[in-house]
Amino acid sequence: MLNGMHLQRYAQVLIWGLKTARAEKYKKGDIVLVHYDLAALPLAEVVYSQLLDMGLNPVQRATLTPKMEHDFYTISNNKQLIFNTPGDEGLFKAINGSISLRAPDSITHLSDVRPEKIGKKAVAHKYLNDILDRREAEGKFGWTLCLYPTTELARHAGLTLEEYSDQILQACSLKKTDPVAWWKTIYNDAQAIKKWLNSMKVMSYHIESEHVDLKVTPGHNRKWVGISGHNIPSFELFLSPDWRGTEGSFYADQPTYRSGNYVKGVRLHFKTGSVVKASAEQGEEFLIKQIAMDNGANKLGEFSLTDKRFSKISTFMANTLYDENYGGKSGNCHVALGASYSDTYDGDAAELTPDKKKDLGFNDSALHWDLINTEKKRVVAQLVSGKRVTIYEAGMFAC
Repeated sequence: MLNGMHLQRYAQVLIWGLKTARAEKYKKGDIVLVHYDLAALPLAEVVYSQLLDMGLNPVQRATLTPKMEHDFYTISNNKQLIFNTPGDEGLFKAINGSISLRAPDSITHLSDVRPEKIGKKAVAHKYLNDILDRREAEGKFGWTLCLYPTTELARHAGLTLEEYSDQILQACSLKKTDPVAWWKTIYNDAQAIKKWLNSMKVMSYHIESEHVDLKVTPGHNRKWVGISGHNIPSFELFLSPDWRGTEGSFYADQPTYRSGNYVKGVRLHFKTGSVVKASAEQGEEFLIKQIAMDNGANKLGEFSLTDKRFSKISTFMANTLYDENYGGKSGNCHVALGASYSDTYDGDAAELTPDKKKDLGFNDSALHWDLINTEKKRVVAQLVSGKRVTIYEAGMFAC
Protein backbone atom coordinates (compact mmCIF):
# COMPACT_ATOMS: atom_id res chain seq x y z
CA MET A 1 0.00 0.00 0.00
CA LEU A 2 0.99 3.64 -0.39
CA ASN A 3 1.96 5.30 2.88
CA GLY A 4 2.18 9.01 3.65
CA MET A 5 5.74 9.29 2.39
CA HIS A 6 4.81 7.60 -0.89
CA LEU A 7 1.88 9.98 -1.36
CA GLN A 8 4.11 13.03 -0.87
CA ARG A 9 6.61 11.68 -3.43
CA TYR A 10 3.81 10.74 -5.83
CA ALA A 11 2.43 14.29 -5.68
CA GLN A 12 5.93 15.71 -6.29
CA VAL A 13 6.35 13.56 -9.40
CA LEU A 14 2.90 14.54 -10.68
CA ILE A 15 3.69 18.22 -10.29
CA TRP A 16 7.01 17.67 -12.08
CA GLY A 17 5.00 16.03 -14.87
CA LEU A 18 2.50 18.87 -14.95
CA LYS A 19 5.24 21.50 -15.26
CA THR A 20 7.24 19.48 -17.80
CA ALA A 21 4.19 18.88 -20.00
CA ARG A 22 3.45 22.58 -20.50
CA ALA A 23 5.44 24.85 -22.83
CA GLU A 24 4.97 27.96 -20.67
CA LYS A 25 6.01 28.11 -17.02
CA TYR A 26 3.28 28.17 -14.39
CA LYS A 27 2.84 31.41 -12.48
CA LYS A 28 1.08 32.16 -9.23
CA GLY A 29 -2.68 32.34 -9.69
CA ASP A 30 -2.83 29.81 -12.53
CA ILE A 31 -5.76 27.37 -12.34
CA VAL A 32 -5.20 23.60 -12.13
CA LEU A 33 -8.07 21.12 -12.28
CA VAL A 34 -7.65 18.13 -9.95
CA HIS A 35 -9.91 15.38 -11.28
CA TYR A 36 -10.05 12.21 -9.18
CA ASP A 37 -11.89 8.99 -8.48
CA LEU A 38 -13.08 8.77 -4.87
CA ALA A 39 -10.65 5.97 -3.98
CA ALA A 40 -7.77 8.33 -4.84
CA LEU A 41 -8.88 10.92 -2.27
CA PRO A 42 -5.75 10.43 -0.07
CA LEU A 43 -3.53 11.35 -3.03
CA ALA A 44 -5.87 14.15 -4.17
CA GLU A 45 -5.57 15.80 -0.77
CA VAL A 46 -1.77 15.81 -0.95
CA VAL A 47 -1.74 17.10 -4.55
CA TYR A 48 -4.22 19.82 -3.59
CA SER A 49 -2.01 20.93 -0.71
CA GLN A 50 1.15 21.05 -2.82
CA LEU A 51 -0.59 23.07 -5.55
CA LEU A 52 -1.76 25.59 -2.96
CA ASP A 53 1.79 25.82 -1.61
CA MET A 54 2.96 26.75 -5.14
CA GLY A 55 0.53 29.67 -5.22
CA LEU A 56 -1.73 27.98 -7.79
CA ASN A 57 -5.52 27.76 -7.64
CA PRO A 58 -6.59 24.10 -7.58
CA VAL A 59 -10.16 23.29 -8.62
CA GLN A 60 -11.23 19.84 -7.47
CA ARG A 61 -13.75 17.62 -9.26
CA ALA A 62 -14.69 14.04 -8.30
CA THR A 63 -15.69 11.60 -11.03
CA LEU A 64 -18.94 9.64 -11.12
CA THR A 65 -19.12 6.52 -8.99
CA PRO A 66 -19.61 3.25 -10.93
CA LYS A 67 -23.31 3.23 -9.95
CA MET A 68 -23.78 6.84 -11.08
CA GLU A 69 -22.06 6.12 -14.39
CA HIS A 70 -24.12 2.97 -14.96
CA ASP A 71 -27.34 4.81 -14.11
CA PHE A 72 -26.40 7.63 -16.46
CA TYR A 73 -26.11 5.31 -19.44
CA THR A 74 -29.08 3.08 -18.61
CA ILE A 75 -31.56 5.76 -17.54
CA SER A 76 -30.63 8.81 -19.65
CA ASN A 77 -32.73 9.73 -22.66
CA ASN A 78 -31.10 11.15 -25.78
CA LYS A 79 -31.21 14.76 -24.54
CA GLN A 80 -29.68 13.82 -21.21
CA LEU A 81 -27.01 11.77 -22.95
CA ILE A 82 -25.68 14.77 -24.89
CA PHE A 83 -26.33 17.34 -22.15
CA ASN A 84 -23.42 19.74 -21.62
CA THR A 85 -22.99 21.05 -18.09
CA PRO A 86 -23.25 24.86 -17.86
CA GLY A 87 -19.87 26.32 -16.95
CA ASP A 88 -17.74 23.48 -18.32
CA GLU A 89 -16.81 25.38 -21.48
CA GLY A 90 -15.80 28.46 -19.47
CA LEU A 91 -13.76 26.35 -17.04
CA PHE A 92 -11.92 24.52 -19.81
CA LYS A 93 -11.09 27.83 -21.52
CA ALA A 94 -9.64 29.13 -18.24
CA ILE A 95 -7.67 26.26 -16.71
CA ASN A 96 -3.91 26.18 -17.15
CA GLY A 97 -3.36 22.59 -16.07
CA SER A 98 -5.04 19.31 -15.19
CA ILE A 99 -4.05 16.41 -12.95
CA SER A 100 -6.21 13.27 -13.20
CA LEU A 101 -6.02 10.63 -10.48
CA ARG A 102 -7.56 7.37 -11.66
CA ALA A 103 -8.63 4.80 -9.06
CA PRO A 104 -11.57 2.80 -10.43
CA ASP A 105 -13.72 0.79 -8.05
CA SER A 106 -15.13 -1.08 -11.06
CA ILE A 107 -13.83 -1.62 -14.58
CA THR A 108 -16.63 -3.81 -15.97
CA HIS A 109 -19.73 -2.00 -14.72
CA LEU A 110 -20.80 -0.84 -18.20
CA SER A 111 -20.64 -4.25 -19.86
CA ASP A 112 -24.44 -4.32 -20.27
CA VAL A 113 -24.64 -0.77 -21.70
CA ARG A 114 -25.23 -0.34 -25.42
CA PRO A 115 -21.84 0.75 -26.91
CA GLU A 116 -23.47 3.35 -29.16
CA LYS A 117 -24.67 5.25 -26.06
CA ILE A 118 -21.11 5.48 -24.78
CA GLY A 119 -19.99 6.67 -28.19
CA LYS A 120 -22.74 9.27 -28.42
CA LYS A 121 -21.72 10.87 -25.13
CA ALA A 122 -18.06 10.91 -26.18
CA VAL A 123 -18.90 12.68 -29.44
CA ALA A 124 -21.10 15.23 -27.61
CA HIS A 125 -18.27 16.11 -25.19
CA LYS A 126 -15.47 16.16 -27.76
CA TYR A 127 -15.66 19.97 -27.93
CA LEU A 128 -14.13 20.14 -24.44
CA ASN A 129 -11.11 18.10 -25.53
CA ASP A 130 -10.79 20.32 -28.58
CA ILE A 131 -10.60 23.39 -26.31
CA LEU A 132 -7.78 21.83 -24.28
CA ASP A 133 -5.94 20.69 -27.42
CA ARG A 134 -5.94 24.26 -28.74
CA ARG A 135 -4.79 25.68 -25.40
CA GLU A 136 -2.02 23.10 -25.16
CA ALA A 137 -0.85 23.92 -28.70
CA GLU A 138 -0.64 27.57 -27.62
CA GLY A 139 1.47 26.62 -24.59
CA LYS A 140 -1.22 27.71 -22.12
CA PHE A 141 -2.25 24.28 -20.83
CA GLY A 142 -0.50 21.20 -19.52
CA TRP A 143 -1.79 17.94 -18.12
CA THR A 144 -0.74 14.73 -16.46
CA LEU A 145 -2.44 11.70 -14.95
CA CYS A 146 -1.68 8.68 -12.82
CA LEU A 147 -3.13 5.53 -11.29
CA TYR A 148 -3.92 4.83 -7.65
CA PRO A 149 -4.16 1.16 -6.60
CA THR A 150 -7.57 -0.36 -5.90
CA THR A 151 -8.74 -3.84 -5.00
CA GLU A 152 -10.72 -3.97 -8.26
CA LEU A 153 -7.65 -3.29 -10.40
CA ALA A 154 -5.56 -5.82 -8.50
CA ARG A 155 -8.25 -8.51 -8.81
CA HIS A 156 -8.53 -8.13 -12.59
CA ALA A 157 -4.75 -8.11 -12.94
CA GLY A 158 -4.50 -11.34 -10.94
CA LEU A 159 -2.45 -9.68 -8.19
CA THR A 160 -2.86 -8.93 -4.53
CA LEU A 161 -3.39 -5.29 -3.63
CA GLU A 162 0.10 -5.24 -2.12
CA GLU A 163 1.63 -6.65 -5.34
CA TYR A 164 -0.32 -4.16 -7.45
CA SER A 165 0.76 -1.26 -5.25
CA ASP A 166 4.38 -2.40 -5.49
CA GLN A 167 4.22 -2.26 -9.30
CA ILE A 168 3.12 1.37 -9.01
CA LEU A 169 5.88 2.18 -6.53
CA GLN A 170 8.49 0.57 -8.81
CA ALA A 171 7.19 2.11 -12.05
CA CYS A 172 7.01 5.64 -10.63
CA SER A 173 10.25 5.27 -8.63
CA LEU A 174 8.44 6.17 -5.40
CA LYS A 175 10.78 4.07 -3.28
CA LYS A 176 13.62 6.48 -4.06
CA THR A 177 14.30 9.43 -1.79
CA ASP A 178 14.23 11.79 -4.78
CA PRO A 179 12.01 10.28 -7.48
CA VAL A 180 11.88 13.56 -9.42
CA ALA A 181 15.64 13.35 -10.01
CA TRP A 182 15.17 9.84 -11.45
CA TRP A 183 12.42 11.07 -13.77
CA LYS A 184 14.64 13.90 -14.98
CA THR A 185 17.31 11.32 -15.91
CA ILE A 186 14.80 9.24 -17.87
CA TYR A 187 13.57 12.41 -19.56
CA ASN A 188 17.11 13.32 -20.66
CA ASP A 189 17.90 9.78 -21.88
CA ALA A 190 14.73 9.82 -23.99
CA GLN A 191 15.76 13.13 -25.56
CA ALA A 192 18.77 11.45 -27.18
CA ILE A 193 16.64 8.65 -28.66
CA LYS A 194 14.05 11.10 -30.01
CA LYS A 195 16.83 13.17 -31.59
CA TRP A 196 18.12 10.04 -33.35
CA LEU A 197 14.66 9.01 -34.56
CA ASN A 198 13.82 12.50 -35.76
CA SER A 199 17.10 12.81 -37.68
CA MET A 200 15.90 10.23 -40.23
CA LYS A 201 13.84 11.03 -43.31
CA VAL A 202 11.40 8.10 -43.18
CA MET A 203 8.87 7.01 -45.77
CA SER A 204 7.38 4.21 -43.67
CA TYR A 205 7.86 1.93 -40.68
CA HIS A 206 7.36 -1.83 -40.96
CA ILE A 207 6.39 -3.62 -37.74
CA GLU A 208 6.74 -7.42 -37.65
CA SER A 209 6.08 -9.90 -34.87
CA GLU A 210 4.43 -13.32 -34.68
CA HIS A 211 0.97 -11.84 -35.26
CA VAL A 212 1.71 -8.32 -36.55
CA ASP A 213 2.59 -7.25 -40.07
CA LEU A 214 1.87 -3.54 -40.28
CA LYS A 215 3.12 -0.60 -42.34
CA VAL A 216 2.80 2.86 -40.81
CA THR A 217 3.50 6.06 -42.75
CA PRO A 218 4.74 8.94 -40.59
CA GLY A 219 3.81 11.57 -43.17
CA HIS A 220 5.14 15.09 -43.54
CA ASN A 221 6.08 17.38 -40.66
CA ARG A 222 6.07 14.68 -37.98
CA LYS A 223 8.28 14.12 -34.96
CA TRP A 224 8.62 11.50 -32.26
CA VAL A 225 7.63 12.68 -28.80
CA GLY A 226 7.13 11.08 -25.39
CA ILE A 227 8.35 10.88 -21.79
CA SER A 228 7.17 14.45 -21.55
CA GLY A 229 5.45 14.50 -18.18
CA HIS A 230 1.98 13.88 -19.59
CA ASN A 231 1.50 10.45 -18.01
CA ILE A 232 3.00 9.12 -14.79
CA PRO A 233 4.41 6.68 -15.56
CA SER A 234 5.20 6.99 -19.26
CA PHE A 235 8.08 5.33 -21.07
CA GLU A 236 6.67 5.28 -24.60
CA LEU A 237 7.96 7.23 -27.59
CA PHE A 238 5.32 7.83 -30.25
CA LEU A 239 4.12 9.79 -33.21
CA SER A 240 0.78 10.44 -34.87
CA PRO A 241 1.18 9.08 -38.40
CA ASP A 242 -0.50 10.03 -41.64
CA TRP A 243 -3.45 7.67 -41.23
CA ARG A 244 -3.87 7.34 -45.00
CA GLY A 245 -0.71 5.21 -45.31
CA THR A 246 -1.60 2.48 -42.81
CA GLU A 247 -1.60 -1.01 -44.34
CA GLY A 248 -1.62 -4.55 -42.96
CA SER A 249 -2.56 -6.29 -39.75
CA PHE A 250 -2.24 -5.63 -36.02
CA TYR A 251 -2.95 -7.93 -33.10
CA ALA A 252 -3.39 -6.87 -29.47
CA ASP A 253 -2.13 -9.73 -27.31
CA GLN A 254 -2.89 -7.67 -24.19
CA PRO A 255 -6.56 -7.46 -23.21
CA THR A 256 -8.05 -4.05 -22.50
CA TYR A 257 -10.66 -2.60 -20.17
CA ARG A 258 -12.41 0.36 -21.77
CA SER A 259 -15.54 2.26 -20.77
CA GLY A 260 -16.52 -0.49 -18.35
CA ASN A 261 -16.04 -3.23 -20.96
CA TYR A 262 -13.51 -6.05 -21.30
CA VAL A 263 -12.07 -6.70 -24.75
CA LYS A 264 -9.56 -9.43 -25.55
CA GLY A 265 -7.66 -10.59 -28.64
CA VAL A 266 -8.35 -7.64 -30.95
CA ARG A 267 -7.34 -8.16 -34.57
CA LEU A 268 -7.38 -5.28 -37.04
CA HIS A 269 -6.76 -5.27 -40.76
CA PHE A 270 -6.04 -1.95 -42.45
CA LYS A 271 -6.38 -1.11 -46.11
CA THR A 272 -5.68 2.35 -47.57
CA GLY A 273 -5.64 3.73 -44.06
CA SER A 274 -8.90 2.42 -42.60
CA VAL A 275 -9.86 -0.70 -40.66
CA VAL A 276 -11.65 -2.95 -43.13
CA LYS A 277 -11.92 -5.94 -40.80
CA ALA A 278 -12.01 -6.06 -37.00
CA SER A 279 -12.53 -8.97 -34.65
CA ALA A 280 -12.02 -9.86 -31.01
CA GLU A 281 -12.00 -13.06 -28.99
CA GLN A 282 -14.13 -11.27 -26.38
CA GLY A 283 -16.01 -7.98 -26.63
CA GLU A 284 -16.28 -7.95 -30.42
CA GLU A 285 -19.63 -6.16 -30.48
CA PHE A 286 -18.22 -3.37 -28.30
CA LEU A 287 -15.15 -3.12 -30.56
CA ILE A 288 -17.25 -2.83 -33.73
CA LYS A 289 -19.51 -0.17 -32.21
CA GLN A 290 -16.56 1.84 -30.89
CA ILE A 291 -14.79 2.04 -34.26
CA ALA A 292 -18.06 3.15 -35.85
CA MET A 293 -18.35 6.03 -33.36
CA ASP A 294 -17.43 8.65 -35.97
CA ASN A 295 -15.56 8.94 -39.27
CA GLY A 296 -12.12 8.85 -37.64
CA ALA A 297 -12.65 6.02 -35.16
CA ASN A 298 -11.47 3.30 -37.58
CA LYS A 299 -8.23 5.08 -38.48
CA LEU A 300 -4.84 5.33 -36.80
CA GLY A 301 -4.10 8.23 -34.46
CA GLU A 302 -0.91 6.97 -32.78
CA PHE A 303 2.01 4.58 -33.24
CA SER A 304 4.13 3.92 -30.15
CA LEU A 305 7.12 1.91 -28.90
CA THR A 306 8.32 1.35 -25.32
CA ASP A 307 11.94 0.57 -24.46
CA LYS A 308 12.21 -2.12 -21.78
CA ARG A 309 15.37 -0.44 -20.39
CA PHE A 310 13.19 2.40 -19.10
CA SER A 311 10.08 0.58 -17.93
CA LYS A 312 9.97 -1.43 -14.72
CA ILE A 313 6.40 -2.61 -15.45
CA SER A 314 6.64 -6.39 -15.67
CA THR A 315 3.07 -7.68 -15.44
CA PHE A 316 -0.40 -7.07 -16.83
CA MET A 317 -2.07 -4.30 -14.81
CA ALA A 318 -5.62 -4.22 -16.23
CA ASN A 319 -5.17 -0.53 -17.01
CA THR A 320 -4.05 1.08 -20.25
CA LEU A 321 -1.77 3.64 -18.60
CA TYR A 322 0.43 0.82 -17.33
CA ASP A 323 -0.16 -1.77 -20.03
CA GLU A 324 0.82 0.62 -22.84
CA ASN A 325 4.10 1.21 -20.98
CA TYR A 326 4.83 -2.46 -20.32
CA GLY A 327 8.54 -3.29 -20.34
CA GLY A 328 8.81 -7.01 -19.65
CA LYS A 329 11.08 -9.12 -21.86
CA SER A 330 10.27 -7.53 -25.23
CA GLY A 331 8.95 -4.05 -24.53
CA ASN A 332 5.77 -3.24 -26.40
CA CYS A 333 4.30 -1.61 -29.45
CA HIS A 334 0.87 -0.06 -29.33
CA VAL A 335 -1.34 1.71 -31.80
CA ALA A 336 -4.31 3.91 -31.03
CA LEU A 337 -7.48 4.04 -33.06
CA GLY A 338 -8.95 7.52 -33.26
CA ALA A 339 -7.63 10.94 -32.32
CA SER A 340 -4.10 12.02 -33.17
CA TYR A 341 -1.79 14.21 -31.09
CA SER A 342 -0.98 17.72 -32.29
CA ASP A 343 2.31 17.80 -30.38
CA THR A 344 3.76 15.28 -32.86
CA TYR A 345 3.63 18.02 -35.51
CA ASP A 346 7.18 19.14 -36.32
CA GLY A 347 6.47 22.84 -36.12
CA ASP A 348 4.34 25.29 -34.20
CA ALA A 349 1.31 23.23 -33.15
CA ALA A 350 -0.68 26.46 -32.86
CA GLU A 351 -0.54 26.64 -36.67
CA LEU A 352 -2.42 23.34 -37.00
CA THR A 353 -5.85 24.46 -38.15
CA PRO A 354 -8.44 21.74 -38.78
CA ASP A 355 -7.86 22.10 -42.54
CA LYS A 356 -4.09 21.80 -42.18
CA LYS A 357 -4.43 18.75 -39.94
CA LYS A 358 -6.66 17.15 -42.54
CA ASP A 359 -4.20 17.92 -45.34
CA LEU A 360 -1.34 16.36 -43.35
CA GLY A 361 -3.30 13.23 -42.45
CA PHE A 362 -3.69 13.89 -38.72
CA ASN A 363 -6.72 11.88 -37.66
CA ASP A 364 -9.67 13.46 -35.86
CA SER A 365 -12.07 11.50 -33.67
CA ALA A 366 -13.83 11.43 -30.31
CA LEU A 367 -12.18 8.02 -29.81
CA HIS A 368 -8.62 7.34 -28.69
CA TRP A 369 -8.19 3.65 -27.92
CA ASP A 370 -4.73 2.20 -27.26
CA LEU A 371 -4.25 -1.44 -28.27
CA ILE A 372 -1.09 -3.21 -27.13
CA ASN A 373 1.19 -5.91 -28.49
CA THR A 374 4.01 -7.25 -26.28
CA GLU A 375 5.37 -9.91 -28.67
CA LYS A 376 9.03 -9.97 -29.66
CA LYS A 377 9.24 -7.72 -32.70
CA ARG A 378 11.37 -5.78 -35.12
CA VAL A 379 10.61 -2.33 -36.50
CA VAL A 380 12.38 -1.25 -39.67
CA ALA A 381 12.40 2.26 -41.12
CA GLN A 382 12.28 2.60 -44.91
CA LEU A 383 14.17 5.83 -45.56
CA VAL A 384 13.56 8.26 -48.43
CA SER A 385 17.07 7.38 -49.66
CA GLY A 386 16.04 3.74 -50.07
CA LYS A 387 18.07 2.57 -47.08
CA ARG A 388 16.43 0.33 -44.47
CA VAL A 389 17.29 0.90 -40.80
CA THR A 390 16.23 -1.27 -37.86
CA ILE A 391 15.09 1.19 -35.19
CA TYR A 392 13.68 -1.24 -32.61
CA GLU A 393 14.39 -4.88 -31.80
CA ALA A 394 14.23 -7.19 -28.76
CA GLY A 395 12.35 -4.58 -26.82
CA MET A 396 14.85 -1.76 -27.27
CA PHE A 397 15.56 1.13 -29.57
CA ALA A 398 18.62 0.38 -31.69
CA CYS A 399 20.54 3.62 -31.20
